[in-house]
Amino acid sequence: MKYLMIFFLVITIGCKDEVKKENIKVIETSRVDYLPYYNEESFTPNWLTPNTDEEQAFHKIPDFELINQLGDTVTQKTFENKIYIADFFFTSCPGICPKMTSNMVKLQEEFKQDKEILFLSHSVTPTIDSVAELKKYAEKHGVIDNKWHLVTGDKTAIYNLGRNQYFVENDLGVPKNIDDFLHSENFLLIDKNKHIRGIYNGLNRASLAQLVTDVKALKDENSHLN
Repeated sequence: MKYLMIFFLVITIGCKDEVKKENIKVIETSRVDYLPYYNEESFTPNWLTPNTDEEQAFHKIPDFELINQLGDTVTQKTFENKIYIADFFFTSCPGICPKMTSNMVKLQEEFKQDKEILFLSHSVTPTIDSVAELKKYAEKHGVIDNKWHLVTGDKTAIYNLGRNQYFVENDLGVPKNIDDFLHSENFLLIDKNKHIRGIYNGLNRASLAQLVTDVKALKDENSHLN
């Protein structure tokens, strides 16, 4: 009976120590010393050591030129020396996008004071999502200008980024073209060197919790390397 009481006491204390913030459960430690790197649609992890020649030559998000909700040009220069979280959405989406946006708002709040962390949401209906539409959407959802960029631009360029650079879709091996609609619930974690370091289900609380943890692990990684 004595051991049983001790067991319940430990369980009770453990439950009280659970940390929550803005409805995202915070996991205190990362799973690994360094986050993996990704370079194709199956998202098979590649375990590289940062700052090696192999890492430097690994797949990176290429340069792009898009327009945000303020009418400003957004390029890789915007994210220089920044970690960012990217996704793909459209303002008139009645399905998964509102939930994704709500969860991105929570992430924005989590890293609101952290100047190293930015957010990038690409419209997959850029001919409809004008700067004015993006601005309206941003104001409705509490998007912080210059912290979270909602971008529009050339459709071919955006779809190429989504499918061939971020590998955001889950339809492995299914050939797609510009006429096939790009839609995904995934969030991508991009490091300061433009590498993909994680993929997360933007609708899943546990996945979002892991994303928060991995962002912090990535910041620790950068501090150790500097």
